[in-house]
Amino acid sequence: MLAACSSKPPRPETPSLPSPPPATTAPTWPPLPPVADWPGDTAPLPAPILRGRSQWIPVRWNELPGVGQDALHEAWNAWMRSCERPGQTWGQLCAEVRRLSIASLEEQRAWMIARLQPYRIQPLPGQSASEGLLTSYYEPMFEAQRQPSAAFPIPLYQPPATLGQRKPWFTRQEMETLPQAQAELAGREIAWLADPVDALVLQIQGSGRLRLTEADGSQKLVRLAYAGTNDQPYKSVGRWLLDQGAIRDATWPGIKAWTVQNPGRVRDMLWANPRMVFFREEPLPPFDAGFGPRGAQGVALTPGRSIAVDPQSIPYGTPVWLASQGPVTTLARLVLAQDTGSAIVGAVRADYFAGWGPEAGDFAGRLKQPLKMWALWPR
Repeated sequence: MLAACSSKPPRPETPSLPSPPPATTAPTWPPLPPVADWPGDTAPLPAPILRGRSQWIPVRWNELPGVGQDALHEAWNAWMRSCERPGQTWGQLCAEVRRLSIASLEEQRAWMIARLQPYRIQPLPGQSASEGLLTSYYEPMFEAQRQPSAAFPIPLYQPPATLGQRKPWFTRQEMETLPQAQAELAGREIAWLADPVDALVLQIQGSGRLRLTEADGSQKLVRLAYAGTNDQPYKSVGRWLLDQGAIRDATWPGIKAWTVQNPGRVRDMLWANPRMVFFREEPLPPFDAGFGPRGAQGVALTPGRSIAVDPQSIPYGTPVWLASQGPVTTLARLVLAQDTGSAIVGAVRADYFAGWGPEAGDFAGRLKQPLKMWALWPR
């Protein structure tokens, strides 16, 4: 131990994305034990709950696909994060959640069955019972410089001082062409990227990590967190390219390939989306590098265990059993509702936080498949 203390700490590495379960097109859930083998789950079921845009139908624990096979300790880290801002409903249970962080899988499972009631989440009565949808998002990671250069000419901005005085603020095109907008952005640059498409990805995801080279040549890892927008509508550049007949593959690799082949039209593509996102810089110490940015609940997101939901259907901090089967992956696990997004609307709708870096970006870009969800609510 003393010898270890004499060495310099290693440069923090980017944690890898937890490996998702093997992909399969026709998965089958493992057999589940009967109700009698689940102590504490024999009481009469409570009444359904109407909540915002959803209705919650009470079910038995053994109706949850794969419920006996999840590594609950992985979800417990995300759960303890939620307990940093638990709200009125979960405040009383959080002391028990913390004590169980070092408990066995059997103890954690027995506590959940005794203390929580599963509810299948459905659309409100009378609404279309369409299939749920699971998508994914991630935290991009790029090389950046503190000062502009020929190789790093694309700025990322903190909010301008006049942002709240003008709604909507200048469009993306106006920010690049109008002297007034440029004057109000002067000095608000946080960092500079090499590729305008990378900047757009960062703005669409709402946060990201930068391996930032300072003016003196030193490097550090920082996070850019969402700090506001210009209040202009979001328009998909992929949709614009498809409408132009420019591409058939509207994934980010396809879009970037098109920009390489058509450098003279990149600005037109970017201007098709008038929305601009502004950021604030946050330190990213090694002990916090294993968590994502703060979600709408106000707590750090956990890769593979945090989801964005419609808060009018599922309150922040709610543990959710998520099940999804599709061509990209099979998921059956405990997750926490800790974030939201403008496109996350509806009862059975979730955005799965995949982590950060290229591997997470590839996974997030491909995930779009059916979804079922169960809220786990205090008895």
